[in-house]
Amino acid sequence: MFEDNYSAQRKIDPSRGSHLADGSPNNDDRIEIGPTRLAFREWADAGLVLPDVVAMREYRWTRLTRHIVDRGYGGLLMFDPLNIRYATDSTNMQLWNTHNPFRAVLLCADGYMVIWDYKNSPFLSTFNPLVREQRSGADLFYFDRGDRVDVAADNFSNEVRLLIEEHGGNNKRLAVDKIMLHGLRALEAQGFDVRDGEEVTEKSRSVKGPDEILAMRCAAHACETAVARMEHYAREQIPVNDVSEDDVWAVLHSENIRRGGEWIETRLLTSGPRTNPWFQECGQRIVQNNEIISFDTDLVGSYGICVDISRSWWIGDAAPPAEMVDAMQHAHEHIMHNMAMLAPGVNIQDLSRNTHVLRPEFQKLKYGCLMHGVGLCDEWPLVAYPDQMVEGAFDYELEPGMVLCVEALVSPEGGNFSIKLEDQVLVTDDGFENLTTYPFDPRLMGESG
Repeated sequence: MFEDNYSAQRKIDPSRGSHLADGSPNNDDRIEIGPTRLAFREWADAGLVLPDVVAMREYRWTRLTRHIVDRGYGGLLMFDPLNIRYATDSTNMQLWNTHNPFRAVLLCADGYMVIWDYKNSPFLSTFNPLVREQRSGADLFYFDRGDRVDVAADNFSNEVRLLIEEHGGNNKRLAVDKIMLHGLRALEAQGFDVRDGEEVTEKSRSVKGPDEILAMRCAAHACETAVARMEHYAREQIPVNDVSEDDVWAVLHSENIRRGGEWIETRLLTSGPRTNPWFQECGQRIVQNNEIISFDTDLVGSYGICVDISRSWWIGDAAPPAEMVDAMQHAHEHIMHNMAMLAPGVNIQDLSRNTHVLRPEFQKLKYGCLMHGVGLCDEWPLVAYPDQMVEGAFDYELEPGMVLCVEALVSPEGGNFSIKLEDQVLVTDDGFENLTTYPFDPRLMGESG
């Protein structure tokens, strides 16, 4: 049908034919979400190579299926909306779905994939032929089912059993990521031996394929462009107008959406004394001239890819305090030293053991981890500081294609500022590549007055 009436449809890129350079339909009215015209223009101007989204979907499907088979499971049942996005590349009210789990995907050992979606929207995944069936009925939460959740859970679990009998060799070893209590009990009543699905999905997602890396480059460019807009607004408006933290943060949200980004997971932008202690959320505070702003993007952007970078800016016409410059330089040294350790074959626990050591006055308020994986969101693995490392929890080696965010929070105990820096880094065949190009504030780095 698409090809038959293509000439009557509005094109995303009028210069192209039926498909865009990333393999998606060149159709303004398409159901499948994706980057906007603005994003495509900016990526073309930057000389970026677009991913092949069809190949990216097949890579993810193949990788998940191989992990299922390698563990001797009959299938993998997913409720986490990010795992569903990874498996199917489809979305449906993602944030609402996080606390109202109405979607599920079963990937069987033979690669047969079924999605249970909201009953009125089975069409949202039909663009992907790897999804072989669309059903409904995986909504096993109390708000939706009331006192008869058990009935819905029994019906759903029976469907899963029949699918595993046909496409999973009747292997009752079933990996499940996140499931409501009634659903778990119903699966067990069907004879399933429920295994840890999060281990399967996190390990699958940890190594990015070639097109995922291209998608991440595009998403990183879009995020950094949005951050630049936010910085320009902050530097232009704060010295002369009443500008709140929320006003500044809203620019990033807006610019992300304009490029086909999806949401921001946190509200981690604060100013002045509210930067310390870290993890306060941005709010109504009016940012003053000659103050610091620190932020962490936690941004789910173009192609659903997370771009998780952090920066601190000095806003104003006066020079930043000497102790703030010293802390910034220490934070920069921290992430550069730790980034340099990244290479294939490096044991994750050795990253903890060999970390750059923050000075004593910054130890108590240091960040919750040295590094963490990133893909569709913050992902496995987590690299802990030595005093927080649990022996054996992450006893694995880095592989090419892993992407890690390298963190620094330099926050003096009892102080009135925090420096937050974070870069997103790809592990390559022979070392690493920093995917983050956004500059560090030169005045905080002590490079200018």
